[in-house]
Amino acid sequence: MAASVGRTGILLGLWAAPRTSSLHQWRSSYLSHFLLSGKRPPVCTFRTDARKFHTATSRALFRLRPFHFLVATGGGYAGYRQYEKYRDQELERLGFEVPPRLAGEWEVALYKSVPTRLLSRAWGRLNQVELPTWLRKPVYSLYIWTFGVNMKEAAVEDLDHYRNLSEFFSRKLKPQARPVCGLHSVISPSDGKILNFGQVQNCEVEQVKGVTYSLESFLGPRAPADDLPFSRNRNGNGSGEGNGGNGSSQATAANSFQNQLVTTEGNELYHCVIYLAPGDYHCFHSPTDWRVAHRRHFPGSLMSVNPGVARWIKELFCHNERVVLTGDWKHGFFSLTAVGATNVGSIRIYFDRDLHTNSPRYNKGSYNDFSFVTHNNREGIPMRKGEHLGEFNLGSTIVLIFEAPKDFNFHLKAGQKIRFGEALGSL
Repeated sequence: MAASVGRTGILLGLWAAPRTSSLHQWRSSYLSHFLLSGKRPPVCTFRTDARKFHTATSRALFRLRPFHFLVATGGGYAGYRQYEKYRDQELERLGFEVPPRLAGEWEVALYKSVPTRLLSRAWGRLNQVELPTWLRKPVYSLYIWTFGVNMKEAAVEDLDHYRNLSEFFSRKLKPQARPVCGLHSVISPSDGKILNFGQVQNCEVEQVKGVTYSLESFLGPRAPADDLPFSRNRNGNGSGEGNGGNGSSQATAANSFQNQLVTTEGNELYHCVIYLAPGDYHCFHSPTDWRVAHRRHFPGSLMSVNPGVARWIKELFCHNERVVLTGDWKHGFFSLTAVGATNVGSIRIYFDRDLHTNSPRYNKGSYNDFSFVTHNNREGIPMRKGEHLGEFNLGSTIVLIFEAPKDFNFHLKAGQKIRFGEALGSL
């Protein structure tokens, strides 16, 4: 044992000795012997009267930990995505048309594996926590500064009035802050940014330019005919075939679903997508005079719906949790869909107390229906243009899909900012 300890001490002394040429050659040959033989260099051990010391091997010193690997690869991927986004913005600024780069299936699956529903529920509970009075102004002021909130429009400007974040997010506006346009038949239901609008073509709807989603996947199958006062097709036979023929192709089947929603010969189906940023007014209102007959709730993912992600993930709105309100207006079918997003699991409809979004009792990939048409109420829920309809927990997206005559015109530009009450379009 003494000889072993002595030999080990000599080796350590030689290794730590000044870098002379002979010692350098010896250390190189000593290390090469173990590298070529595939053996692990011995763990050097020596004792003192008090403690026993171990020196780690070179392999242990350079062992790569899984957490560090995930952080490095994730950071590298995020950096590469930001570089791509910056490059595309520069090309668009120079006048080049950049085609959308859609996420692959593995990227969508990886994103959906993030527990955004759980995180959003935690965020919702945090929003309900009452803040001490001394903390309210600093917290709300930071949010106002970050997202550019205009508190001069709020009915109550005093920040100490809002007991928690939820009350602050759902703050009401002054009566004249958003005058409702009476000259046009359809107004904006909320503040936000216009992502897309126009006619529905081949049962496909654009979420942003060049990226579409299926109308049937978004709305789901038609509700039972007994629930919907407008549930009839052009042929008037309630069969749901419309002009779809025998369904021999997917295009015919898709057009058949679109035709089922159009109740009057000569009408077309239109859509409009409005994105609400976190700094926007979070309540939404009725965009026109109509009757809400049916509600369909799709539990789903809560991925971000900002325009960059909407341009990246195809059928993003079909993946996310959403609440579809359908009914009719003077020209036929009308629907408003509130789409959830990250930290926006809570979607509230004021007249629907049975609605509970982002609830663990509901599974992704399903949907649940509720009819407002009963034997005692054949009219459903009447809504007046501009009337309060619901609210988001944070910014999100509203999608309007409705039937109108062919001479309906939008008064919009893609990408423009719009406020609740301003005109969307008219005949």
